[in-house]
Amino acid sequence: MKSGYRTKIVGKWHLGHREQFLPLQHGFQEWFGAPNCHFQYNVTWRQGPNIPVYNNSLIIGRYYEDIKIDRGLGLSNYTQIMVEQALEYINRDTEEPYFLYWAPDSTHAPSYSSKKYLHSSIRDSYYGDAVREIDGGIGQILKAAKKDKSRDTLVVFTSDNGAALVSKDLAGSNGPLLCGKQTTFEGGFRVPTISWWAHGGPRGVSSEAGSHMDLLQTIAHMVGYNLPSSIVLDGRSILPILKNNSKLEDHPVFYYRGNLLYAMRLGAYKVHWYTWTTPPYELDKGIDFCPGVYMPNITTTHIQKQEPPLMYNLYRDPGEKYPIPNKYKEYRANIQLLEDTASKHKSELVPGKPVLEMCDQAVMNWSPPGCEAINRCLKPPPSKPYTCYWPH
Repeated sequence: MKSGYRTKIVGKWHLGHREQFLPLQHGFQEWFGAPNCHFQYNVTWRQGPNIPVYNNSLIIGRYYEDIKIDRGLGLSNYTQIMVEQALEYINRDTEEPYFLYWAPDSTHAPSYSSKKYLHSSIRDSYYGDAVREIDGGIGQILKAAKKDKSRDTLVVFTSDNGAALVSKDLAGSNGPLLCGKQTTFEGGFRVPTISWWAHGGPRGVSSEAGSHMDLLQTIAHMVGYNLPSSIVLDGRSILPILKNNSKLEDHPVFYYRGNLLYAMRLGAYKVHWYTWTTPPYELDKGIDFCPGVYMPNITTTHIQKQEPPLMYNLYRDPGEKYPIPNKYKEYRANIQLLEDTASKHKSELVPGKPVLEMCDQAVMNWSPPGCEAINRCLKPPPSKPYTCYWPH
């Protein structure tokens, strides 16, 4: 906004559902969407109020009640509504530059699509139908963005995590990458990022490693905005890659679970100090984040400290199937730099105040702003804070 851009988010916001954490308090001028995925509450083990859907600062209804999703049929018009929201925003009669963040969630279980796409995918699954509908929606959004030739528009397509293999054949595929969502293997973290720029830009594939944390600095760099020096940020601008497909200096990517640094990538090399796979009590329930993979003491143990650390060359072995033996020259030539980089990173960390340690049923989405007007307010239970349990 400070650089003259109007801003809107359409879709999922997953950075807190209480009023002070919502998008309009964090840089967005407009919002249409929900502060979580479309989980259905009051079914099986999940108790509480269904997730609200907002139009700016007020809710317009709740998933399953007002925003219909038929789990049994895999049917909902919600993605089409989000496409319409995006198109209306792009097509407004104004010369102001804009930033639009479009975040559909229909591929998150339970998957859904509209009638036009239902049973249309070759894989004959609700997930495949949802992917086809998102693809169609992106096509409409790109067409609208390209229509105004005077705008130098950049479009970035990416995902928040690898495929949730726990959903078996009803989820996506991570191809050759090891394991899936929830793990710190490449199948959990590595996702495609595709950019299209109206001015042409270079075509091709970059082998540079980056993270979503690079996008803020990159966009600020593009629009000529100097981010406050008082804010410590983990990313960097990757504008030279987008402009010229330039090679940048190797930049570490850190793989955390909670407060523990499990792994790190620097250039071609990735080191694992810890590995994590499905806990035994979840395997007993049929839950598996590394299905069909058996690598002793790597994918077979819940939490395993690796001594010596595991090292992979991801250019040769993106599937992390062949750890470099620690007696090899390649291992000895690189391990110290990886260890020193991680040590420097950890020495500079300033502990933040934990925000996910305490849970309280009373602060769920019982009475979001605007619920009175549509008769969707619910009475919260008494406040009883307790230590959260996060099984994953």
